[in-house]
Amino acid sequence: MPIRLATPADAHTIARIHVLSWQGAYRGIVPDAHLDAMQISHREAIWRERLHTAETETWLADHNGEALGWINTGASRDNDATPDCGEVLALYVLPEHWSTGAGRALWLHARSRMVSAGWRQISLWVLCDNLRAIRFYETAGFQPEPGSETELTLGGKTLIERRYRHTLVYTTDDLPPQTEPQP
Repeated sequence: MPIRLATPADAHTIARIHVLSWQGAYRGIVPDAHLDAMQISHREAIWRERLHTAETETWLADHNGEALGWINTGASRDNDATPDCGEVLALYVLPEHWSTGAGRALWLHARSRMVSAGWRQISLWVLCDNLRAIRFYETAGFQPEPGSETELTLGGKTLIERRYRHTLVYTTDDLPPQTEPQP
């Protein structure tokens, strides 16, 4: 599946995927009124600005000229992050393309880019009620970080999100000590 770097010209496409994915993924988790009020035009303005600043990387998965999803990565925003920690800021695929490999292709491409950029750790935040996303990230090698839970309010509803981490590059410091075989 072709993966390409997004440009400001892709802001509408990214915003459309963003809104439709939220409405599909978070229905039953986030209040319907909040999801129904989301506007592509509002998200488009936000994405146009983000893509101009280039502080993060956004990659699109295309199939037959149609964008199916995107991933946005950059330096971790967490206060306790080390300089070698990146973050998956967002990963969304159109609901009709879930379980087609688009999300996995995006993740593997972004992972390769992050390893090349020198990130050793990657983190992300997931709503605790978003079981589909949790399965996806755990399958990709992310582990929940106990005690990282935080509350946020969307549409008047309090939700809990948890941080997940994944080690991208192993060094000799990460490996257990080797013992000599006994004769």
